[in-house]
Amino acid sequence: MQGDPMSSIVGAVLWMIILIAIFYFLLYRPQQQQRKKHQEFINSLKKGDKVITSGGIVGEIKGIDDKTVTLKVAEGTMIKVLKTAVSAPYEEEKKED
Repeated sequence: MQGDPMSSIVGAVLWMIILIAIFYFLLYRPQQQQRKKHQEFINSLKKGDKVITSGGIVGEIKGIDDKTVTLKVAEGTMIKVLKTAVSAPYEEEKKED
């Protein structure tokens, strides 16, 4: 006696749908939300903000173009990086006495 072939196909399709849903909610959706949050951060950049680049460079924004940001990294030293290379705002650590 063999099982109904239709029920095995339905079972396989159901498992595939479950796996796709797990993949979506555990991997794709959080990454999409993180990308959206980073894009909002990039759009909110303004002169005077202190930021960290993806390479770990800390600097103050002195100029902003459509695709680039000019950072002051030291006295008299300016660098130009892509906006997408700016990864986070820089907050100095507070020293406790």
